[in-house]
Amino acid sequence: MKGEGKNPAADAVFIAPLVPEDVERVSALAAGIWRTHYPGIISATQIEYMLAQRYDPRVMREELQRDDVWWDKLLAGNEIIGFSSYFLSGPCEMKLDKLYVRQDRQRRGYGGMLVEHACAVARERGCSWLVLAVNRNNANAISAYGKYGFKIRGAVVKDIGGGFVMDDYIMEKRLQPPMNADERR
Repeated sequence: MKGEGKNPAADAVFIAPLVPEDVERVSALAAGIWRTHYPGIISATQIEYMLAQRYDPRVMREELQRDDVWWDKLLAGNEIIGFSSYFLSGPCEMKLDKLYVRQDRQRRGYGGMLVEHACAVARERGCSWLVLAVNRNNANAISAYGKYGFKIRGAVVKDIGGGFVMDDYIMEKRLQPPMNADERR
């Protein structure tokens, strides 16, 4: 019979908090995604520099210990297929710092799931805005964030050391407060 022996839970996609035991897997996933996605946008040398700066397991573990930074993993069954990280960046504002989905799992709404989860956490913490920085030459990501309701707020060139800069658009999404029970009726 069709579907016999298949475990539907193995196909379930869901978001869970990243835990220290996941760090090595997410670090490796980030390296694979960056080395595939970013050539042509930034140099190979800058890719390696930024991977070391942002995804070294030691750096990730330190962030997991903080109260103002959240890391999530996107799971398909037991496999991590994406991740996100966000932090409080100012009064009433949360910054979506990282959001990546494995290339073979893109265009299935999983990035949107991660964005909506970050929006929910931001709302819970009293934030009115979710902001992010995206490389000005990353047309696919800019388009995707536009579909998720982000608008370009401005642009910034930021020195990140090592002779490298991040040349980014700052995008923002206005967060609607959660509906109360009376409004849902």
